[in-house]
Amino acid sequence: MSDDTIRLVTIGRILRRRWRLLAVLAVVGALVGYGTSVVVLPPRYTASASVLLPGQWEERELLTQVDIATSSAVADRAAAALHWPGFDGTELRERVSAKAADGNIITVSGTAGTPERAQRLCDQVAGEFVAFAARVAGGGTDAAAATDAEALRKKVQETDRRITELAEAADPGRSVESVQARTALENLRTSLEQAMKKLDEAGPATGKAGMVVMGPAARPAGEAPPTRTQLVAAGALLSFLLTVIGHLVTARMNRRLRTEPEIAAALGSTLLGTVDVPGERDPHRPGAGGPRARIRRLLGVDTRWDLPAPRKSGDEAGRRLRYRRVCARLRDRLPASGPLLVVVPDGDGTARRAAGQLVAEARGGPPLRVVEVPVDRPLVPDGDAESGALVMLSAGSWTAEELAGVAEACADGGHEVVGFVIAHLVQAGPARSAGRLSDDATPALAVRGHATGGSA
Repeated sequence: MSDDTIRLVTIGRILRRRWRLLAVLAVVGALVGYGTSVVVLPPRYTASASVLLPGQWEERELLTQVDIATSSAVADRAAAALHWPGFDGTELRERVSAKAADGNIITVSGTAGTPERAQRLCDQVAGEFVAFAARVAGGGTDAAAATDAEALRKKVQETDRRITELAEAADPGRSVESVQARTALENLRTSLEQAMKKLDEAGPATGKAGMVVMGPAARPAGEAPPTRTQLVAAGALLSFLLTVIGHLVTARMNRRLRTEPEIAAALGSTLLGTVDVPGERDPHRPGAGGPRARIRRLLGVDTRWDLPAPRKSGDEAGRRLRYRRVCARLRDRLPASGPLLVVVPDGDGTARRAAGQLVAEARGGPPLRVVEVPVDRPLVPDGDAESGALVMLSAGSWTAEELAGVAEACADGGHEVVGFVIAHLVQAGPARSAGRLSDDATPALAVRGHATGGSA
């Protein structure tokens, strides 16, 4: 895993080098959001109506009325009154909500697929809530309750007359028993009068049953969240963020070696120099002209984004001078004139082009033979005539395990790794320089080979 700190410059590099991919995936995410708004979360509209509760109400009483507004009793009555196909009280409860506001007002909200249905649903629920609350509070709408109260009053009046008759029929004398009987009858009359007075005060005239719907619900002008626009925007943004996070996680888990000491430790050899390769697409890369390769080029994913931008290169003479210095170091390390094997990891186009240029510049030095070795199962030809092996590779392309496998394959083939050369991709400079190097001799023998086979 890479220990490099993720900085804003890293995110900026992703945006610059992967903007086509990010744009395409953002469009795909927007389409997914649009499909979600059509299939999973179709447009919904919410209407609200206010119900006023006159009088003095405590907070717990208001919460009780909120529960009544969303109860199954109110929902079932509203669903039966609407007569919508496939719409019952259970589904209606999921689309209705209520909350208590300041000023003894309860706001009832209803959600439906169209503004008209949302308005009608809200008005119906608010009306059923007021009617049901009035019945619960005894608001005088129940005929049976009114009849029972009138019958009770008649019974009380009849009892009062009977008390009067009993008091007149009592012994008019002054005996203790007669006085006690008349006193008990008067106390009973007083108790009945007080009970009837309390019964009248407990009736619907207390003012808490007179709920009023404060006008019809307003027809909603816009969709309820999440709207279709919000879903489309959320899909595009989520896809964009996931793509950026995926790039960052991939870079964080990247184990490819980039620094010279790390590469030297993996190969167990020393650095002989660095060379520059002008940046251009590799025409010999496998599948470079196929449809998948064209799609990758169109999306901008045919090149690595996590590598630093190619630095500017000097002219051609300066680039050739770097190759010749590598050849000079090879002559110093290999006094013998025997051929040298140049090992290039298969798939490293930059290193392959650098090896070809090195062969062209190897004048007066040992003959070079280039072989490409697959890193998954490396196999190097036996060292019958070669006096050693030179590994040519580009930085940031291979892991320590892959390079160690290449070094082991060289050792198994009888080749000593005399060193390695790192090829850097650069921006092409001027083709020629005024101070052109004067050495146009025929290059040394260069034979390109490709080694395949099993693991060494």
